[in-house]
Amino acid sequence: MASRTSDNNSRQQRIADMRRADKVRDRRNKAIAITVSSAVVVGLVGFGAWMLIDQKQTEQRKQEAAEQLRKTPVDGEQTWDAKKLGRNHVETPVKYEMNPPVGGDHHPRWMNCNGDVYTNPVPEVNAVHSLEHGAVWVTYNEKAAKGDVDKLAGTVGKTPYTLMSPVKEQAGSIMLSAWGKQLTVEKADDPRVAQFFTKYVQGPQTPEPGAACTNGLGDK
Repeated sequence: MASRTSDNNSRQQRIADMRRADKVRDRRNKAIAITVSSAVVVGLVGFGAWMLIDQKQTEQRKQEAAEQLRKTPVDGEQTWDAKKLGRNHVETPVKYEMNPPVGGDHHPRWMNCNGDVYTNPVPEVNAVHSLEHGAVWVTYNEKAAKGDVDKLAGTVGKTPYTLMSPVKEQAGSIMLSAWGKQLTVEKADDPRVAQFFTKYVQGPQTPEPGAACTNGLGDK
């Protein structure tokens, strides 16, 4: 009888020991899970903060690079005295001294220049009005390679205050014009193209910054 009681007590002791071991293991597993979860949360928060900081730094670098481009003269550009460029609204033909024109008297109605790409020539007197509003006008002739024309069209198409059209009689294969400014390039990937856009789309040369580039004349 005493032996049976002893065996029963021993079995109960083992069960109690196993339960205590299970509880200890459960507490350890919970502690590990909490620690891991906390580490993951901290890691995610840290990664998110790092991403925000990196995005801000990247944006700041872009702004600094753009500001540097604005301060740097565009190599090879031609400049006209803005004070000598007429700004009268006229509905009669205007003879311009440069082709394409970069300023002067012009039609009261502007060409739409909200990234508008025209496949046919546009009236100079209307395009000049767009330049007065701060647009950059990209022009090309038959000497320009189709790939370059397509690439420029893509750039213009996603850039407000720009327009593009063919000008058969112009001297250069690709020319960029702003009010009082003009640049001739041979290729669309010429880095001066991006610089010209950065400097002169709504740039400091603009006589009427913020004026409309929509609800004008358009013949696309």
